[in-house]
Amino acid sequence: MSIKLIVGLGNPGKQYEKTRHNAGFWLLDDVANHLGVSFKLESGFFGEVAKVMIQSHPVFLLKPTTFMNRSGQSVRALSQFYKISPEAILVVHDELDLPPGEVKLKKGGGHAGHNGLKDIQAQLGTPNFWRLRLGIGHPRTLGMAQQVFDYVLSPPRKEDQNEIQAMIDKSYWAIEKIVLEQFDEANRILREK
Repeated sequence: MSIKLIVGLGNPGKQYEKTRHNAGFWLLDDVANHLGVSFKLESGFFGEVAKVMIQSHPVFLLKPTTFMNRSGQSVRALSQFYKISPEAILVVHDELDLPPGEVKLKKGGGHAGHNGLKDIQAQLGTPNFWRLRLGIGHPRTLGMAQQVFDYVLSPPRKEDQNEIQAMIDKSYWAIEKIVLEQFDEANRILREK
């Protein structure tokens, strides 16, 4: 089943714009720029929406404006309205367990404490959607939840930002293959250095 909805996770507002937790927004902005479209606030879908054509496939781009821990409200509203099944949804999100610049595609699985994924799973009633996991690294000192919270809500260091930007650049080309259900080719692009 081809992808009909790509959701980028992040937090709305200027104070969060450059934070690691907004990596999903960064990638969707990059996709929109490549395809020459703009996002429009759609209050009924609790987010910013753009409709694009990727190799003649119509795809919605969605950036929830509900804050991270309520992302599922937005995803459910749009997917129910357009009758998009979870298997046709790709969620693009920041991933602590991958180093900056590494990106992985997977279908289903747990939420690993990511509040955006957790809420989407709860709202859709299933974990069986695709995820594009954008590596942002992990705070050097392990342990306290507050350290993770502060880390994801702060901007990356310059060298990490360069790695993350390179990852976003190549992820655009992988998304095209994902929409076309060419998953092996998408994974080959994502593995390239």
